[in-house]
Amino acid sequence: MQSLSSFLIRTALIALPALLGACGGGGELSIVSSGQATTAPETTGPQAPTLSLTPTAIKTFRFTWTDVAGETNYRLLEDPDGTSGYSPVAILPADATQHDLEGVFLPERVNARYILQACQGATCTASAAVSVSGPLSQGVGYMKALNADSNDRFGVAVALSANGDTLAVGASGESSQGADPLDNSLDGSGAVYVFTRTNATWHLQARLKASNPDTYDRFGGSLALSADGNTLAVGATGERSRSADPLDNSGSRNGAVYVFSRSSGAWQQQAYLKAFNTGLYDQFGNSLALNANGDTLAIGAEAESSSGTDPYDRSLMASGAVYVFSRSGSAWQLQAFLKASPTDLQDFFGFRVALSASGDTLAVGAWGDSGQNDNLVFSGAAYVFTRSGGHWQQQAYLTASNPNARDRFGVSVALSANGDTLAVGAEDERSRSTDPLDNGGVSNGAVYVFSRSSGHWQQQAYLKAANTDAMDRFGTSLALSGDGDTLAVGASGESGDGTSPSDNSRSTSGAVYVFKRSGGAWQERAYVKAPNADVNDGFGASVALSADGQALAVGAGGESSAATTVNGDASDNSVPGAGAAYLF
Repeated sequence: MQSLSSFLIRTALIALPALLGACGGGGELSIVSSGQATTAPETTGPQAPTLSLTPTAIKTFRFTWTDVAGETNYRLLEDPDGTSGYSPVAILPADATQHDLEGVFLPERVNARYILQACQGATCTASAAVSVSGPLSQGVGYMKALNADSNDRFGVAVALSANGDTLAVGASGESSQGADPLDNSLDGSGAVYVFTRTNATWHLQARLKASNPDTYDRFGGSLALSADGNTLAVGATGERSRSADPLDNSGSRNGAVYVFSRSSGAWQQQAYLKAFNTGLYDQFGNSLALNANGDTLAIGAEAESSSGTDPYDRSLMASGAVYVFSRSGSAWQLQAFLKASPTDLQDFFGFRVALSASGDTLAVGAWGDSGQNDNLVFSGAAYVFTRSGGHWQQQAYLTASNPNARDRFGVSVALSANGDTLAVGAEDERSRSTDPLDNGGVSNGAVYVFSRSSGHWQQQAYLKAANTDAMDRFGTSLALSGDGDTLAVGASGESGDGTSPSDNSRSTSGAVYVFKRSGGAWQERAYVKAPNADVNDGFGASVALSADGQALAVGAGGESSAATTVNGDASDNSVPGAGAAYLF
């Protein structure tokens, strides 16, 4: 039988919680000192320092050493994957004995090595290498609600600013009435929590509620952040107003969207948005996307039921729609009302939306689409629209290269900043391998990557998890870096135990996979688990990446600890469905 280590090498699978020390799993953090710094230049000079490494804070590696005599400065060098060779990451003054390397992207540092050079002028002496081995749980951010409670579903949605310093987390099941977080008189009203980083320290900046909170509004079920993190859109699919009057509760799941703005660290509600043709059960706000400057907002209403010609006729149940709003100053107005072409019953068009940085390219997922010949029920589709001069038109209708009934292609979508790379998830795709014609599985899931050139789209890649298994739902959620070369894929049904990707003893604990593109080819680079992976956590139900792809946020709405705010006790499972979010 092939050993696990050779399996990992063969598949390029990097197991973060082999890395992340899940409950019952793997031991304490250990750092090994190795003299194998053969790729760094060997020179003579001051005495070689002795280097130590400890993951600390959030996404931070702390290096310490004893000062050596005669040095004029130190240089810290990194080999990020253990094979690429060393390059400098910090030049430090004489007599320094500690340095914090902040913003480390943990999924890509599992095999990293570091050396410290003590330099006297141009002559340097290198320490032995220190390598990362063992769990990195000390470096993972573990975010919880201020008022964590059962079934709050904190983590059902996450959003990151471009620089990764602002994190918004939705808790659609939160039940407080408003100002008092401990008042649970409004079941399922929902809340949003905003965390920010100052230097290497994360803290809770704000807890946001709708201006008209009510039971089962599900405020926080969807989120979108502008690049600077100062504009936040929040969906509330259960909101019941049948008009622009927020106090009208005569409808049912009509839905609403709330826009908040931040100034000098303070948040306030800027807008309350409704569909012009709001209808019962439309679920306006089930998906959201903002462009980089926050002035274009796409809103999905997956269950909107109008035909493609009359927005009021409600003749095609759950055909779905997308509403595009634009902001001038602080005022929002509807710019476009978009429907699939052709429009059909139960397409669920608008289930997910994504915008390019300019806001001129829009991707829409329609997992209920049944194919051009209407013969593959719920096979799914994705639509691409482009904007010119304020006018929108459909550019492409995309389906999987291996469409099958009930694959639900379009359940997730993500766009690169320039809009030329599109990822589409099909969480119920059934292949058990990289053979797209194998349909022997059940909801294994797949992701399809498309690229655009001169306005034409073509499929670039068909991606599967290296440890694909039944009911993993690989493709539940997606996020792309700004350049489109880093892709995070959530698999909320994955059942690994956190120590081995082949151990399925923790049902629906969930996982995230990180893929990298080089020269048009995609490769799986990391398999990420929560440090406290447990049954039914649903880790990976939501994902977000910073623009540079060096910060990853993951939501786990089923996580059950009673911890609050930042880096509390993750081992307590006394609050079922409280939810959590993680930063890597």
